[in-house]
Amino acid sequence: MDVTGISKGKGYAGVIKRCGYTGGRSTHGSMFHRKPGSIGASSYPSRVLKGLGLPGQMGNVQRTTIKLEIVDIDPANNIMLIKGAIPGNNKGLVMIKKTTKALKHKKEVVKAKSTDQKLVKKPSKKKLV
Repeated sequence: MDVTGISKGKGYAGVIKRCGYTGGRSTHGSMFHRKPGSIGASSYPSRVLKGLGLPGQMGNVQRTTIKLEIVDIDPANNIMLIKGAIPGNNKGLVMIKKTTKALKHKKEVVKAKSTDQKLVKKPSKKKLV
């Protein structure tokens, strides 16, 4: 199953937390600790390239987790148990739908009782001598 929801918001974050930049050394009089550094060249291309990691809002965006497994369905209590990471906070709204990507390995096949998908054998890694 694919589960879509709004991820947890983490507020305004710098480049070290948001983009994984390492920053500079903190000793020997360095003034470069948690800054992003240079963001582009001056002569060519004379602009900031798209996709550059910069500070800003982290989280609070729509995310989809794919290929999750349904463990159990309890219609009496209106509960569906799903194994895996569900995007969003507790008691948040999520959208659950059938997975769109093809299943490749046997372990990725949903093991729910009502599935009609075929098991695909995982290719062996034996060396031919």
